[in-house]
Amino acid sequence: MNQFLWYVAHSRPRCEKKIVEQCAREGIAATLPMYRAVHKYRGKTVEFRKPLFPGYVFLNFDPELRRKVICGDYVANLLNVPDQEVFQAQLKEILLAVETDLEIRIAPTISEGTRVKIKNGPLRGVEGYVEKRFGPCVVLLRLDFIGQAAAVKVDATDLELI
Repeated sequence: MNQFLWYVAHSRPRCEKKIVEQCAREGIAATLPMYRAVHKYRGKTVEFRKPLFPGYVFLNFDPELRRKVICGDYVANLLNVPDQEVFQAQLKEILLAVETDLEIRIAPTISEGTRVKIKNGPLRGVEGYVEKRFGPCVVLLRLDFIGQAAAVKVDATDLELI
């Protein structure tokens, strides 16, 4: 009898929750750490549950099921976990942190001079360079228009690296 191992499923875009549902139907243990995100739309407050690690789901299963997992519609790639004990300890700590009421999210390493694209809000799709950071969340972004630069403060969570 084989021992269950941890794997990291790299999902197709926005398919993390679908992988978890598919695994539940197949009897495969799937872990998707999620955080609470609150957005305000025209005076209405809406709460979402978003993956802490977008694009990744953590799976624990018998290695003989690997082919079955990879053949699913939502898994782009299945990554091996080289150190099972360290991974399991780190995952346990992450899940413990997510269970608290503390605000938790993964922030990309956006530093001064980094080229980024705005992914949310009225400037969605606009590209620019990080001019300066103000704490963990606020970024001063330089946008180059027609040879002129305009600076705008943007939340770091609304940016993605290019």
